[in-house]
Amino acid sequence: MTDIIAGVEIPETSAVAQATEFVRDRTSPLIFHHSRRVFLFAALHAPELDLRPDPELLYISAMFHDVGLLLPYSGTQQRFELDGADHARTFLLDRGFSETAADVVWRAIALHTTPGIPGRMEPEVAATNYGVLTDAVGWGLDKLESDRLDEIVAAHPRGDFKKEFLRMFVDDLRDRPDTTYGTVNADILEHFVPGFRRTSMVRRIMDSAWPQ
Repeated sequence: MTDIIAGVEIPETSAVAQATEFVRDRTSPLIFHHSRRVFLFAALHAPELDLRPDPELLYISAMFHDVGLLLPYSGTQQRFELDGADHARTFLLDRGFSETAADVVWRAIALHTTPGIPGRMEPEVAATNYGVLTDAVGWGLDKLESDRLDEIVAAHPRGDFKKEFLRMFVDDLRDRPDTTYGTVNADILEHFVPGFRRTSMVRRIMDSAWPQ
């Protein structure tokens, strides 16, 4: 049977099924439900914003966008967004997707916390960002029908999402705080981690090797 939630059809492809299994089995219920909600919100916003994303690529972007918080891609110190983007790109290339498709998904995930830029890029990149904003900070909730919202939350419960989501960020990023430089992630560590002091561009310029 076709899986339809709030009028949104989950793409019926092998890659979608495998992405669902990957995230459900290797991350956490919080990430799994959040990622599915992100796809559903992204798909609902897309027509209103005149976006026509490829449903399969949009789904994979949504499902992998936060896996870097729980599955670091390598031992290198890099932003969690890049961990997730790298996972997704490898996932797609291993399954025969084109470099172009893999790169679009990579950008959607790598930029999903970056303000202002995703909306000017490919439909999959823009829609993923809007879906993330809806589930994380409530962007565009007033534009969604209440019965559709109820159906999405019934299928993928939020629980105590606000506190648990922030705690997950702290647990992952407190051991790689330098990767939060220039990102919204520094806000979270500054709020929750005693003694954390964000790096500023002013300090980097003032402390550079250049003479005055």
